[in-house]
Amino acid sequence: MTKNMKYYIFLILIFAGINTSFGQRGDAGDYDYDKEVLFGINKNTNGGLIGGVSFKLGSRINDNLFQFFNLELANVKNPKEVRYTTVLGNSFIFGKSNYLYAIRPQYGREVLVFKKAPHQGVQISLLGAIGPSIGLIAPYYIEYSLNRTETVREQYDPELHPSPRFNALGPGRLFEGIGNSEIAFGANAKAAMAFEFGFFKSNVTGVELGYQLEGFTKEIVLMPTTENRQVFQSVYFTLFYGFRK
Repeated sequence: MTKNMKYYIFLILIFAGINTSFGQRGDAGDYDYDKEVLFGINKNTNGGLIGGVSFKLGSRINDNLFQFFNLELANVKNPKEVRYTTVLGNSFIFGKSNYLYAIRPQYGREVLVFKKAPHQGVQISLLGAIGPSIGLIAPYYIEYSLNRTETVREQYDPELHPSPRFNALGPGRLFEGIGNSEIAFGANAKAAMAFEFGFFKSNVTGVELGYQLEGFTKEIVLMPTTENRQVFQSVYFTLFYGFRK
């Protein structure tokens, strides 16, 4: 089991503890609800330790069918990104030229396939969603030394920075160069299964496991010296916590 996986399992147990610690409340065992507001933290095969965050607003259509609006913010990476450590102990991604931040407003439907029994069990549902994608392509800056007294920060260029040992000191500042970002438009779709647990209606904790497909109208150059993509696909899971009524 990887370190990252242990971290997420630990978070699930914490969220479960939050729910079960209030198991004696008046709404314990009452799982019927009409609206929900959920917040999530995402881990996916195109992201880092935390791939993104999400906000979901859902409402009941009938006993087993819900509709929802979802907003996801995610950092999409090239699978060939590798971190190098500099002489100062900082780490940077050699060969990376741009970030891709994806903004995904979505509309979807969710079907309950298994409801919780009073005071026990897990609720299971199937869901799907589609929507537009707005890609923010922001330059990735690196800092390196020109001589013993002078340093410079600039976007990676394979002709100027041919090797990871070109006196690199580390990455640029957080959000540096974001004002020079480009916009890419596209669309996305996902299909998933959600597992929820808890003892009462007003709070919900769970995990969503699924597959995401996203495409843009142009190729997104994240690393100019390797293969870049126009279409991205990933497997993901999202830990979520929220409120219902």
